[in-house]
Amino acid sequence: MPDPAAFPTRPYDLVKEFTVALVVVGLLTVVLAAVFSSPDVKPVTLASWSRAAGTDFTATAVAELGGTSGTAEYGPPYNHTPGAAQKLGPVGLQSAAGVRIPVDTAEDFVLRPLTNAPEPPAVRRALATWAAAPASRQQAWTKAYSDALAKSPGGNPVKVAEGDYGPVPVLTARLLDLAESGSLDGQLQADGKFYQTDYTLPLLFLSDGAHLESLARAEHLGGDQWGMMNETGNYPGQAWLWLYTFWYQIEPFKSSGNADALIWGLMALLSLGLMLIPFIPGVRSIPRWTRVHRLIWRSYHRDQDGAVRPKGSGG
Repeated sequence: MPDPAAFPTRPYDLVKEFTVALVVVGLLTVVLAAVFSSPDVKPVTLASWSRAAGTDFTATAVAELGGTSGTAEYGPPYNHTPGAAQKLGPVGLQSAAGVRIPVDTAEDFVLRPLTNAPEPPAVRRALATWAAAPASRQQAWTKAYSDALAKSPGGNPVKVAEGDYGPVPVLTARLLDLAESGSLDGQLQADGKFYQTDYTLPLLFLSDGAHLESLARAEHLGGDQWGMMNETGNYPGQAWLWLYTFWYQIEPFKSSGNADALIWGLMALLSLGLMLIPFIPGVRSIPRWTRVHRLIWRSYHRDQDGAVRPKGSGG
């Protein structure tokens, strides 16, 4: 005799249910990813840069060699460039932690890769000539060659006018060959480490040139294009970052070389103010004065007022 308290049962294929759910979710994932995901943009490497814009690569390599690139003059955490660190008032935030990732652009980006790679005799002689010259002479060579590149048609090293450039043309031409072959990426990433997971040096080298910025601006990722909150091929992107990136679009931050420190300080102050709203006299009373909460919760307050009003009390 069946138990009258037992619940009704029916056969249920758990494996079939799991399989159907897995297939449906998998198909939805693939379809939605194809429709809504960001485009699969190929990574920018030193190899792709040198092949697509060899003149820009050469001009940047000269700046790295002469110590006049953005990274060379950045200051902490890469080097001790005087007056380069950003400040918040008298406080040098950028200098507080010191130089934690020391970068010598001439040595790290140009000379060491050339020394470590198998070099023709002409390159070895150029390296020796560079090492034997005083710093003033090295800077004179790189400045002269940089100026000549700027005047050359299209910045083409082949069309540079004759001049006293020392070993700079030989060194930068060989570095361009290494970059085009792809070996320079590996050298800068490895840099004495077994696992090539540190992209600091290649990224700094890339950021010193004009090619990476041109690619970013083509994807509307420039600083004056709200690039901090956007993402490749997508709009509007991370909308919760609008308040932070907004300040970079207006003066005095827009044209300030101290913008990062100033905006960081401003956002810290605004965040602190937001957290302290319940404790700030006057500000904490704004909701009670404006009574916006009663407008939002009008149906609740209407029901509450009706419930407590005595019968026969009239309007």
